[in-house]
Amino acid sequence: MAVGGALTNLQKEQMFGLAEKDMEYRVELFNRLSKTCFDKCIEKGYKEEELNMGENSCLDRCVSKYWQVCHLLGQLLGNPSKM
Repeated sequence: MAVGGALTNLQKEQMFGLAEKDMEYRVELFNRLSKTCFDKCIEKGYKEEELNMGENSCLDRCVSKYWQVCHLLGQLLGNPSKM
């Protein structure tokens, strides 16, 4: 940090770059999750405008498992000694 606790322009740019990369990652993750669970759980021919009970349950399980796997992979990649 610069004198007096103020951030330099370079530090601000680095922080902004990291925040931008983090947002891109999160958007990509959400898009992959949406596509994966949609393709798995939603029937191709829409019969109703609302999700039925089976689709709702499938989406709930799919999203839950997807987040669990992402969390587990994050932990394993963050600490390779556990592999």
